[in-house]
Amino acid sequence: MDEQRSLEIAYMPALEMRKRFMQRKLSPVEVTGVILERIGVLNTKLNAYLTVTVERALEDALTAEHCYAPDSTSEPGILCGIPMSIKDITATKGIRTTRGSLIYEDWVPDEDAVWAERVYAAGGVMLGKTNTPEFGWKGDSGNRLIGPARNPWNLDRTAGGSSGGASAAIAAGLGPLAQGTDGAGSVRIPAGFCGIFGMKPSFGLVPYAPPSSVAALAHNGPMTRTVRDAALLLNAVAGADGRDPNSFSPAAGIDFLAACDGGIAGLRIAWSPDMGFAAVDPEIRDLTARAVHRLSELGCHVEEVTLDLPDPWPVVDTLWISAQAGMHKADFDRVADRLDPGRLPLIERGRALSAVDLYDAYVQRSTYTEAMRRFMENYDLLVTPQLPVTAFRAGDDHPGTVAGHSVNYLNWTAFTYPFNVTGQPAASLPCGFASDGLPIALQFVGRWRDDATVLRAAAAWEELVPWSDQRPSLE
Repeated sequence: MDEQRSLEIAYMPALEMRKRFMQRKLSPVEVTGVILERIGVLNTKLNAYLTVTVERALEDALTAEHCYAPDSTSEPGILCGIPMSIKDITATKGIRTTRGSLIYEDWVPDEDAVWAERVYAAGGVMLGKTNTPEFGWKGDSGNRLIGPARNPWNLDRTAGGSSGGASAAIAAGLGPLAQGTDGAGSVRIPAGFCGIFGMKPSFGLVPYAPPSSVAALAHNGPMTRTVRDAALLLNAVAGADGRDPNSFSPAAGIDFLAACDGGIAGLRIAWSPDMGFAAVDPEIRDLTARAVHRLSELGCHVEEVTLDLPDPWPVVDTLWISAQAGMHKADFDRVADRLDPGRLPLIERGRALSAVDLYDAYVQRSTYTEAMRRFMENYDLLVTPQLPVTAFRAGDDHPGTVAGHSVNYLNWTAFTYPFNVTGQPAASLPCGFASDGLPIALQFVGRWRDDATVLRAAAAWEELVPWSDQRPSLE
């Protein structure tokens, strides 16, 4: 196969693949072979995958091929034959799941997470498990197993975290669909750093089972190169499951792919360049401010707002460090020497918390959520910069400083964690490049459980400011 056709297949949207499979103009086996070959060439540079399931992928692709055959009696699922990856924090039956940790280096689960069950049932082709930091604790995907996932736009920079392997894979054409998980920004941080689309759906729209250690904040979400591919994936995985008591089903008749249509004329959009408390690199503040006002070209009313809301970082920090400590309640002394050194101070702080501290964090969470709900009554969307900096050095736990302000393990992600507190849908959308050549992004935040409007607005933005044809130079 010539190089141009291989690249066309590697960067082809999932929806286009499915269309061509249905027309029998393209083969799932051919597509899977191209992407596996590409992973074999590029993964040593990117560290996108911790485990590549070559035999499983080829078997899945062959099964899909039979479903598309003229004499098949099987109806192809909505992801039938489409290659996809699953984050290595997510349990996959019979497939090594390291959770980015030396203490799980050889763990092979005996059950699938709900996400895995649903993408398999929809016919997805399993490529492998993508890189993540230990238990998803930080905004870089470095770990002691294979090191950090690297940014395809600059291999010295981070792909972000904790779904950094997924974002690197999507940006580099190592599969069109990926799962991310997001407890404080772990879908949106890497999506923003790598110039792809990533969405944190409403809390509970996609079941999270087995549960995350930070269950009050954790979301499952799609990571793709196009908005409509994310909507397709969301159609496959959304809906209640009894194993996650927080999960819910979307309103009857909602098709997230169809929700992308219709335009956004008349929407009321609040633009906040700093959430009222976030430090932001001046160049990013300027570039995102210029970008957001292009929404008026789509018929929206854009208003810059001052959010009179507190920084919910103390809530996130308390929930986060208590979760880190709770994971090692029984084994900390025994496994401490094998844990990521950056996590150790968090665990120690978490061990010093009281039940009163934790209760107070939940009270503050409810107060903040209600205040944000009241604010959103006047707007259809809140738009912010997605990140305050471009991608920092791969392997660092955080950027160190933002606009001259010292930051810690996650408080630099001030545009992402507020919406893990509230559970609102939020998406990362590329909007250009900074002077260092790295991607920058906007964040679209919807009202409580209004994922459809976020997708519709994202699709309209993608049409106005296309990005999927922007490719890093890796060949």
